Amino acid sequence: MAELTIGDEAPDFRLPRNGGGDISLSDLKGKAVVLYFYPKDDTSGCTAEAIDFSALGAQFEAANTVVIGISPDSVKSHDKFAAKHSLTVMLAADEDKSALEAYGVWKEKSMYGKKYMGVERTTFLISPDGKVARIWSKVKVPGHAQAVLDEAKAL
Repeated sequence: MAELTIGDEAPDFRLPRNGGGDISLSDLKGKAVVLYFYPKDDTSGCTAEAIDFSALGAQFEAANTVVIGISPDSVKSHDKFAAKHSLTVMLAADEDKSALEAYGVWKEKSMYGKKYMGVERTTFLISPDGKVARIWSKVKVPGHAQAVLDEAKAL
């Protein structure tokens, strides 16, 4: 799959989410959407990122922006993660990796010389018309949620 670039139509998806039900990008037309892809529930970086996005939830809502975290973890894992850390962001389960692949974030990674497939921490800001407005690759968590909020407000 070719890398997405700014101005591309954001790939639609329908995924099960924490708390029950499912979510799709097409359901959110008319709102800006933050899709943040993260490797694993309840790991230090992923927890900090989810807490940061949750803390800014009211401000994202005021900016007509929906925040969705997506990882290959199950809904059950997302429910436990959200409850443990009082998360308010929506978490979508992409166990078959269809959205991860459509957005180009399921990549070969390397740790201690071993190669494996995993999620490259990436955030996409989707404009209300469904186009990719901004992409943050290889995200460093500190200050990231605020930077995304600033961009969402500027749409």
